[in-house]
Amino acid sequence: MTLNATPTPGPKLLTPKDHTLILIDFQSQMAFATKSIDAVNLRNNAALISHGAKGFGVSTILTTVAEKSFSGPMFSEITEAFPGQSLFDRTSMNTWEDAAVIDEVNRLGKKRIVLAGLWTGVCIVGPALSAIDQGFEVYVIADACGDVSDEAHNRAMDRMVQAGAQPMTSVQYLLELQRDWARTETYDMTTGIAKKYAGSYGIGITYAKSMFGASEGH
Repeated sequence: MTLNATPTPGPKLLTPKDHTLILIDFQSQMAFATKSIDAVNLRNNAALISHGAKGFGVSTILTTVAEKSFSGPMFSEITEAFPGQSLFDRTSMNTWEDAAVIDEVNRLGKKRIVLAGLWTGVCIVGPALSAIDQGFEVYVIADACGDVSDEAHNRAMDRMVQAGAQPMTSVQYLLELQRDWARTETYDMTTGIAKKYAGSYGIGITYAKSMFGASEGH
């Protein structure tokens, strides 16, 4: 059989309208014990995916655990990207066991779930395995998650991948939503987010634009 390639994206790639992003327990008490990623990178990556999701109009759920009584507020880098959006506060470690969150998942009606948060081995594994069991397609943004040790984070990622979750990174998530620099309506937003939050990649964008007036879309 002869294969015939076409210039079209594969259906396994994410688009802004085909998934729900769930940001879980990005809170002070959880961050204090996180050791698998440093706090600066964690906050930058959380901000990057949050502002990217907001800019592309991705359905997004923000959820905390015991916000007032124990864990503290969600990172401002996230809530500032979604001004006025309500947060779902839970008692359950597994977000997928919270009825209010699941009502929102069903209301949004997306078959793909993208997860990020703290800690990988508890608050991300729980909803990932639960959603997969119920037929959802699950993605995990690995560098926007963290755990109490490298071992805890890595074994949690292994467990989710073995169950069928698809791992990705924060920059990968942002650029997969953009996917073509000729999409001028979101070009400035995407590169602006990258310049602010994407580390050395963002520095490179700033340099190229400042020194050469470069643009990937031309």
